[in-house]
Amino acid sequence: MIRFVLFLSTLAAPLCDMQVLADEPLQSTAMDWPNWRGPQQNRVSNETNLVEHWDPQGGPNSNLLWKNDELGGRSTPIVMGSRLFTLVRDQGGTTSEGAKVVCVDAATGNMIWQHRFNVYLTDVPDTRVGWSSVAGDPETGRVYALSVSGYFCCLEGATGKLVWKRSLHEEFGLLSTYGGRTHSPIVFEDTVIVSAVVIGWGDAPQWGFLAKPAHRFMSFDKATGKLRWLKGTGISPYDTTYSTPTITTLNGQAAMIFGSGDGELWALQPRTGERIWHFPFSRRGLFVSPLVVGDTVYASHSEENVIGNTMGSVVALDGTLSGDLSGQEKWQEFEVMAGKSSPIMVDGKLWVVDDRAKLWIFEPETGEILLRRKAFGKDKVMRSTPLYADGKVYLSTGNGRWHVLKPTDTGFKVLDRFRLHNEACDGSPIVSHGRIYLPTSAALYCIGRNEEPSTASQAPMSQPTVSQLTETAPADDPAVAHIQIVPYDTLLAPDQQVDFKVHQYNARGQRLRILSGDDVKLAVSGPGSVENGTYTAPTLTAHQASLVTCKIGDLTGSARLRIVPPLPWNFDFNHSEK
Repeated sequence: MIRFVLFLSTLAAPLCDMQVLADEPLQSTAMDWPNWRGPQQNRVSNETNLVEHWDPQGGPNSNLLWKNDELGGRSTPIVMGSRLFTLVRDQGGTTSEGAKVVCVDAATGNMIWQHRFNVYLTDVPDTRVGWSSVAGDPETGRVYALSVSGYFCCLEGATGKLVWKRSLHEEFGLLSTYGGRTHSPIVFEDTVIVSAVVIGWGDAPQWGFLAKPAHRFMSFDKATGKLRWLKGTGISPYDTTYSTPTITTLNGQAAMIFGSGDGELWALQPRTGERIWHFPFSRRGLFVSPLVVGDTVYASHSEENVIGNTMGSVVALDGTLSGDLSGQEKWQEFEVMAGKSSPIMVDGKLWVVDDRAKLWIFEPETGEILLRRKAFGKDKVMRSTPLYADGKVYLSTGNGRWHVLKPTDTGFKVLDRFRLHNEACDGSPIVSHGRIYLPTSAALYCIGRNEEPSTASQAPMSQPTVSQLTETAPADDPAVAHIQIVPYDTLLAPDQQVDFKVHQYNARGQRLRILSGDDVKLAVSGPGSVENGTYTAPTLTAHQASLVTCKIGDLTGSARLRIVPPLPWNFDFNHSEK
């Protein structure tokens, strides 16, 4: 069952070795919002009795519960239990500027803890620091954050203590671009997954051609930070992107659906990174997060199409297919410039808000346009994704105009609308425990009832979440089809050791068993030795790399090792190293 290259120049041991003891985890509830897309990964909430009107100026009957000016930014917050978590700039405009993960009381906005870190090795504009959203793990209560410079950390949600950290730029060659586009982590079972354009080391098939840039995903053990797998899409992508994947099941198979920097929609197995299908969609990178309803995948973009010379498109795909899906779309509508805001399903209709803040409504089975380019006032920019909850759509445009809409048979009725002056909305509104949270460039607003509900029927409630994750049992396919050696990449000092485990998977990407110790039969190519699943680095003074492999029948799995001697180092142009 599913639950939701560069050498390190100054370190001779993996960054993930830095750990602390776990604290008591936060208690999760049905009303939690553990990632920016929500518990169902579709921007839909089952909560009821939510407010329709509020006043940003405050007051006794304003329905504004609190406003925190220190939590403004681009990031969409998350909520687990009684805590709200978000990622923001720290000391902006100063020589000490950095970023921080902040935890506040979800009911009051009062600070509980913060985890600060530097921003380094990046030319991202300071106004785009804090681009991504943090992800929470309801199982452990931990929080994961990825910065614009590739600092990736795991924190205890209860205390803010650091569990582990990785420097993805230094360790794996994560590319931090001027635009600041940064992916939000996603938690899947016992892993946490992030992605970026990665330029690593090893330009050969056994290394995955990692010396060439590609949009690559990195799957880490969520408890230890050890790398499970590193897999990518097309080589030399057009862009860096920020499309958050949707993890679901398609035809009984677990699948991770996302838009890639190479302009294609992809489905990968989330436990192995193996490819399921891909669909050429755009001539540039894709930013929108796909929406999956049943076995149908919906996505949009605002770049040049791969067919013809038009810009923008909305597509519906049969997610149960495999291989190259070129020409196999269920339907596709061109010239819909929707490349920032992700599509949502509202009362059985597909809502798409384009980049100029105009609404399109489609019949999801046929692609028939039910409403075309319905404008939201004079707004011309849309970056956030709407929220559908309690029979209403909550929407904030890039120019800071707030809307509450009631869907109708022919479109919508406006229940509330006003302008937040001099505030931009790049993050998206969320709802948790009867409260709506709206992030803007200037503040984070908490919206809810000022007074206690007079009757039980007026109290916020959440209906049971209907799971879409119905995976075929592993026993139905017991044959081993893929071998994964964990950890996949390790940095060692001379004479240091690492213990390997071998994970075996079937063709559907389901784990069958884990081998360790005497059951692990490994071979090493390069310096060092391996015995009973343990690799020992050689005693040497030169930088070296080795490849550890495991062969079972016709299947082979591999893992990389880098041996880095202690400082000082000496290099010249006659020899590689002294």
